Amino acid sequence: MTVHPRERFLTVFGRNPVLEVLADSTLAVEKIVIAQGARGGNVNEIVRAARRRGVAVQEATPARVKALAGNGRQDQGVVADVVAPRMASLDSFLSRSHSRDTRVLLLDSITNPANVGMILRSATAAGIDGIVVPQRGTAAIGPLTIKASAGVAFAAPILRTREAGPAAVALARAGFDVVGLSGEASVSVYDWMPTRPTVFVLGGESEGMSEPVRAQVGTEISIPMAHGVESLNVAVAASVLCFELARRGR
Repeated sequence: MTVHPRERFLTVFGRNPVLEVLADSTLAVEKIVIAQGARGGNVNEIVRAARRRGVAVQEATPARVKALAGNGRQDQGVVADVVAPRMASLDSFLSRSHSRDTRVLLLDSITNPANVGMILRSATAAGIDGIVVPQRGTAAIGPLTIKASAGVAFAAPILRTREAGPAAVALARAGFDVVGLSGEASVSVYDWMPTRPTVFVLGGESEGMSEPVRAQVGTEISIPMAHGVESLNVAVAASVLCFELARRGR
C-alpha cells in the first residue's frame, strides 16, 4: 500500500526551525527544500548542516515552497520534511484491530497552535494510542505547535484526517465509544468507566464541540471544579484526562 508523504513527515518551515531540526541528531530529516533566490548566511548554514548530515537539499520555486509549507508568510524560503515514525492516517489506524483499552483523542476545532502542541506532549507522555488532528478547523502542526510540544510532536501518535466530523463518524462505525469532554456534563471523568475502545473529543477554545462531532457523542463527561471555576484551558483539561486514564492503566 502506498503511503502518502503527509502520513510520513511533519513539514517544518522557517530558517531557524529548520536549523534546529538539523541540529537534533535524534530526528531523521528526509530532505530540505529551499526557494530559488533565497539568500542570507543562515541559508548557507542550512545547506552546510544538511550536507554534514547527508540530507538532500532541493531547489524549488518560491510558490512551490509556500505550497509545501502551507504558510504563505512565514516559510522564509525553506522547508524540511522530518520523519514522524508514529504518524499515520486515521483510515490505516482503523483498519487494525483494537482492544477495549484503546484510547484516542479527537481534536475538534482547536485553533491555538500552542494548545495543540501541549496536548500532543501530554497525550504522548500518558500513553494515549492516537491523537486525531484534522487538517481543517484545527491548528496545523507547524513551528509553533512543535515548539509548544517541546519537540514531542515528532514522536506523537498523530492520526491524520481531513475533518473532525467525518472522523467522529468513522470512529463510531469502527466500534469506538465517542465521549465528549464538557463542563456541563453530570458524569465525572473520575467515575466514568469504559466498556469498549474510546475516542475522547476535545472541543475548541471558544465554541466547544462542533455540531457534526457532537451528533456522534454518546456520553459526555466533565472534570469536577471547585470554588466556582467554570472550566480549564483545553490543553490542561486534556492533561487531566490523559493522566487519569494512565493512572487507571497502572
